[in-house]
Amino acid sequence: MVEVLRPVRKLRRYTIDLVEHMAECDQNYARVMKLFPDHARIDHRDLQLCFGEEVLNVRMSVLERSRYTSVILLTQQASTIAPSGRIRIRVYHDAKSAEVIEIQNQRRFDAVYEYPNPKMRQRDEKKQINRFLGEFLGLCMTFGVSNAVPYEQPMTTQR
Repeated sequence: MVEVLRPVRKLRRYTIDLVEHMAECDQNYARVMKLFPDHARIDHRDLQLCFGEEVLNVRMSVLERSRYTSVILLTQQASTIAPSGRIRIRVYHDAKSAEVIEIQNQRRFDAVYEYPNPKMRQRDEKKQINRFLGEFLGLCMTFGVSNAVPYEQPMTTQR
């Protein structure tokens, strides 16, 4: 019996798609501005995400303000449908872009990670957490109701 040797498949190195990444961050900026348009003068905004009888409380708090950037903390209270969560977002007003700088007490994300790595981060970890932010902000826009404005209609976005 002859044993057939198959060539070992070499893993291609992951490279970040900078255009796609910037587009995601730009969309996140638009979402943040729609959800928290008065962030320059108000310190926080509370939202309730309503899923039938279940309600998730979300707060957007301004931690830092400067001429060109802001840092916003997005917190979600624990509920029966989701655990608590914290996302720190740096908002670049001049570039109209927003990206995650901390999630669940994890900071400083490289664009690309070798795999495996000591912290077991995915090769595209930065891309994934910014996409997650976009999805979460999208949920806030679709199902969010402001506590400050009675009878406010859920905010929707067009794709």
